[in-house]
Amino acid sequence: MNSQKGPLKKKKEKPPKPKYNMLQNSAYMIALAWREKEKKVLVLSLLTALLAVAGNMTNLYITPSALKAIEIQAPLGRLVMTILGFAGLSMLIDAASAYVEENSPYGRMTLRTILNAKVTHKMASTSYPNIHDDTFLKMIIKCDGTLSTNDSAGEAVWNTLTKLLQNTLGFAIYLALLSTVNPILFAAIIAITLAGYFIRRPINAYRYRHREEEAEYSKICQEIIRDAESTQLAKDIRLFGMRSWLEEIWDKTMDAFAAFNTRVEKVYIWGRITDLVLTFLRNGIIYAYLIYLVLNGELSISLFLLYFSAAGQFSSWVIQILDNLLKLHSQSLEISNLRECLEYPEPFRLEEGKPLSFQADQTYEIRLEDVSFRYPEAKKDTLSHINLTLHPGEKLAVVGLNGAGKTTLIKLLCGFLDPTEGRVLWEGRDIREYNRRDYYKMFSAVFQDFSLLAVSVAANVAQTEEHIDMARVRDCISKAGLQEKIESLPQQYDTKLNREVHESAAMLSGGETQRLMLARALYKAAPFVVLDEPTAALDPIAEADLYNKYNDMTQGCSSVYISHRLASTRFCDRIILIEDGHITEEGTHDSLLAHGGSYAKLFQVQSKYYQEGEVNDVQE
Repeated sequence: MNSQKGPLKKKKEKPPKPKYNMLQNSAYMIALAWREKEKKVLVLSLLTALLAVAGNMTNLYITPSALKAIEIQAPLGRLVMTILGFAGLSMLIDAASAYVEENSPYGRMTLRTILNAKVTHKMASTSYPNIHDDTFLKMIIKCDGTLSTNDSAGEAVWNTLTKLLQNTLGFAIYLALLSTVNPILFAAIIAITLAGYFIRRPINAYRYRHREEEAEYSKICQEIIRDAESTQLAKDIRLFGMRSWLEEIWDKTMDAFAAFNTRVEKVYIWGRITDLVLTFLRNGIIYAYLIYLVLNGELSISLFLLYFSAAGQFSSWVIQILDNLLKLHSQSLEISNLRECLEYPEPFRLEEGKPLSFQADQTYEIRLEDVSFRYPEAKKDTLSHINLTLHPGEKLAVVGLNGAGKTTLIKLLCGFLDPTEGRVLWEGRDIREYNRRDYYKMFSAVFQDFSLLAVSVAANVAQTEEHIDMARVRDCISKAGLQEKIESLPQQYDTKLNREVHESAAMLSGGETQRLMLARALYKAAPFVVLDEPTAALDPIAEADLYNKYNDMTQGCSSVYISHRLASTRFCDRIILIEDGHITEEGTHDSLLAHGGSYAKLFQVQSKYYQEGEVNDVQE
């Protein structure tokens, strides 16, 4: 867990300006609906706006029309028909509006689901360095907020666009109606409205300008929740009394988050005050002028009522336009973040690189040519000027103390990272030329960190639920030494794993899980096999048994094996020792012992430890 969790200092850096504006993001959502064959979203939004304006106009004219009929002393039948006609029209509009409203959410939810799938795909398929990029991870967190619920911007934007269209249509109609009274008057009102909008817009964008700070708080809270709910940390939390520490970090973070929200609200309140002042000014001008016309006998009672009602509704249209523009601006900022996340630059060639494939009957070579690597903001290279060739069919062991650079070397070999200097060559060509996803197909691996998918044992091995070669699954399970365990389960290879999803799922021990991951690596049958401490959770007897089968399991493959236990490397064709980012020793197990260098000293220390452990076991 990140040790830097807690209250954060205010960031002084000015956040980057959003890449896309309101118009561009609105067009993006409309194009998305059209492209994804959800045109009904557009049609229903248009119908909602038209029906709302029609209903409003019906309600506006019903009373003045009835009053006018009375003023001109129209027959009673005409008066009744006028009232019934408006009432019937209102009922039809209400029925149509209810139908449209009932059916509108489904297409909008579908589009939000599509956007969620795009973000998930981006996260799952992005270049490996991006998943350690703070900027990208914060964007992902913001995307979750944009798409998490029906009220989130990714779906609610349709409601805002619909209301904005409705308000604009109403505004245009009422403006045309009222401008006949005094065009200059309503030009002044429009000017006041626009002034209010441009005053409140930067205030409304305050939260976006500080989105990095807000995202950092959210990220910390998510990490704490994940740690508290983790089954892997359950023992540590209880044994080391971590609960109170996690709660302390949570409280400090929430206090800082609350202070941030208070600061935001203090800014927003000025926008609300501005809106109240401008509303009072706007309405006061309209009402004062209409009353003046009445007192001077320039308006009839029915027209006064019509204009008076229209003036009030006109103000409402203006306010709603303003509010929805501001809301759309906020939602647009979130959608812009989402689009920027989906378009986040890829350092690797994932699509446009040269295609790469392998033949089962051929062997391949990987070479590191003067490779150095330094992590961002690090003061020194993790690996420096490494020259290494992994020969076809060779079994290579990589050993060294913690922090020597072993895992970084593996990441470079597998193409998860690109060197900051030098080249990684596949059959003599820089891997940066190739489609990186094709390059990943060349590797099977068992890493220290792994997870079980919430599917069957067979699907975990085959990494698919379709067209599983069960004979091959059984063979790989057998080679990994897990056959007896799996076949003892009630549903055997169909047994579900991951109890966090399936309550009846089987629980495998750490060693059994590592064997399952090894079976998965064998099933893929790639030309290169990478094993990062594959026996860390096994006892010495099980470890020895697995190593006895290791040659058979990797027959015809080139393999790289990382280990802290030097005794387990003797079966390898070659061993390299990494110290302080350099390859300091290289050779077979016996030749390195004969050399008497660092490898021999480490082996002697470990041998003494195991020998003392064996003596103690005998005495007990």
